[in-house]
Amino acid sequence: MKALNLTATSTFELIEVEVPMIGSDEVLVEVKATGICGSDVHGIDGSSGRRIPPVIMGHESAGVIAKVGEAVADWNVGQRVTFDSTIYCNQCPFCVSGRVNLCDQRRVLGVSCGEYNQPGAFAQFISVPARILYEIPETMSFAEAAFCEPVAVALHAVKRVGVQPGNSAVVIGAGIIGLLIVQALKDAGCQHVIAVDLDPFKLEMAKQLGADTVIMGGEGAEERVLHSTQGNGVHVAMEVVGISATVDLAVNVLAKGGSLGCVGNISPAVEFPWQKMVTRELTVYGSCAIQNEYPLAIEKIDSGAIQVQPMISMIVPLSDGADWFARLHRNDENLLKVILEP
Repeated sequence: MKALNLTATSTFELIEVEVPMIGSDEVLVEVKATGICGSDVHGIDGSSGRRIPPVIMGHESAGVIAKVGEAVADWNVGQRVTFDSTIYCNQCPFCVSGRVNLCDQRRVLGVSCGEYNQPGAFAQFISVPARILYEIPETMSFAEAAFCEPVAVALHAVKRVGVQPGNSAVVIGAGIIGLLIVQALKDAGCQHVIAVDLDPFKLEMAKQLGADTVIMGGEGAEERVLHSTQGNGVHVAMEVVGISATVDLAVNVLAKGGSLGCVGNISPAVEFPWQKMVTRELTVYGSCAIQNEYPLAIEKIDSGAIQVQPMISMIVPLSDGADWFARLHRNDENLLKVILEP
C-alpha cells in the first residue's frame, strides 16, 4: 500500500509498505479521508517532539472496514467507520472508570515521541483495535467524518468547564479547534461567545460559525473583551493556543468565580497569573483529547448543529500531501482544514 512518510524534519516521501497485519481484536480499515491536524503541521519541524521521523502521521480519519480479526464480533466488512485517535488499553483504572483519554498505556495514532511510534492514517490502510471504532451514517461524507476527532476534542473541552445556559464565553485562538469550540459553546447554550485571534480571516470564519463578537488579538484585546461584557468579564475562557500571552489574556478577562479551559498546548510551560487565580477564585480545567464524545460528535455533525463543511479548504490526493503540508506550515493562504484521500 502507499503511505505518506515523514522521513526527516519537514520532509515527506510517498512510500510503498506492507498492508498492516491485524490482531484478533483489531480491524483493518481502508482509509477514505484523513485530515491534516494542526498538531501534525506543528510537529513536522521537530518542535513538538511528537513527530520524530520516520513516522506515518494522521489521526483524523474515516473509512471502510476491509477485514476483521477473529475475536471481533460486532463489526463487519464494508461498514463505514471513524475511530478514536487514542488507542487505550481498556484495563487500567482510568479506562475502567471511563477516562480512556488518561489511559496508562495511551498511544496516539500517527505519533512518534520516543516512547513509541504508532503508524497513523496517511495511508491506504490502517489497523486499529475494534474497541475504538464508531459507525458513521450514510448521510455523512468521509470528509465530514474525518472531523469527528476534532469535533469530539472540542465537545470534551466544553464539557470539562461545565458551561451553563446563558453563560458568556471567550475563545482565544480561532484555529480549527477554536472554531469548533465556538460552535460547541453556542450549542451548549452560551448566550454570548467572543472569539479572539490575530488572523482576520479566522475571525470572519468564527463570526460565520456563530461567534457573537470577534476581537483582534494583541495590544488592547483585553480591554476590548471586557468592554464587550460591560466590564463584567466572561463566565468561561477557553484558551486554545498554549502560550503565556494568551493564558494571561484568558485569566484577565474572566469574571470572579469563572472557569478557564486549557486546550492549547504549544508550549511545554507558560507563565501563570497565580494570584489572580487565587484571589478571584477561578477554576482551571485541563482538557486532553477525547473521553467518549465520539457518538455525540457524529450526531452534532450529521444534524448540522456543528458545521464542518465551511472549514474544509481542500480535499486532495494523498500523493500531494507533502506540498499541502508545506503550504499549511507557511500559513499564508487562509487555509483551514486540508483533507487527504489515499
